[in-house]
Amino acid sequence: MELETLSLGYVFWRNGETYMNKEDVIKVVQDFTINSPGNYISKDVAMSLDCIDMKIYEAPILGFGAVDDEIYQGYKSDDVIGSHFLEPTEWLPSAKTVISIFYPYTEKIKRANSLDKTWPASEWLHGRFEGQQFIVLALENLVVTITKAGFETIAPSLDKRYNTGSHKDKDKKKDSGSRFTSNWSERHVAYACGLGTFGLSKGLITKRGMAGRFGSVVTQLDLSKDARSYKDVYEYCTMCGACKSRCPEGAISAPEGKQLALCSSFLDKVGERNNPRYGCGKCQVGVPCTSEIPAKLNI
Repeated sequence: MELETLSLGYVFWRNGETYMNKEDVIKVVQDFTINSPGNYISKDVAMSLDCIDMKIYEAPILGFGAVDDEIYQGYKSDDVIGSHFLEPTEWLPSAKTVISIFYPYTEKIKRANSLDKTWPASEWLHGRFEGQQFIVLALENLVVTITKAGFETIAPSLDKRYNTGSHKDKDKKKDSGSRFTSNWSERHVAYACGLGTFGLSKGLITKRGMAGRFGSVVTQLDLSKDARSYKDVYEYCTMCGACKSRCPEGAISAPEGKQLALCSSFLDKVGERNNPRYGCGKCQVGVPCTSEIPAKLNI
């Protein structure tokens, strides 16, 4: 198969026509992560000498889901995300496949953030800030690549219709504050695409653990879908409570999980100290689900 390199992405050819399959998509995503300078912290932005040339993400894992999966309609429930959630075909009417990507942080970032129990490490702040900038580039690269192959593709989180913010919870018994949510949730999409299940801290536990970030695209390219190997929303979580003791704000409790208002308040404090960088991630490191699916407790 002939491969033509572009300024962004690749074009795959077979028998004189553009072509792309599941393996091609995985290759594009992983190659971009390995080779992009954006996946490394440059000297001019490094917060410390230890962060210079630091790699942010290891090789990502991907999940492929159907756009007509009934789970997306369920996400419109006020008990899950809400009516403001847009299903894949509301973003792209011609869509056939949802591609979810998990980018695991490097061991250096995870280890550094597990040491101080009060404030996030510089390494983690780079992972959250420059790491998200990289994901934007990676999603743009994937969108261009699949589009060049002849299939309309968008990344909802980069679309002008994407909206984040707080939405008042209609069920006051469930949450007396505001619900922080968006009209496209990367974690819920990853769950739908078979990448993992939620934990007590509300992060998503994948086979590469919880410490990392997600991205996704919706595409007209029709690819084979991955089956969800789980049935319960919290199937991979042992409810061990390790994340509770890791939270510097005491925002996690069982069985309620994370109180988003408290978490957000702490993130504001971090942002004030480290502007423009922010983040925390203490509940994702130094816990059994940091880098893998934890073994079930024998109780």
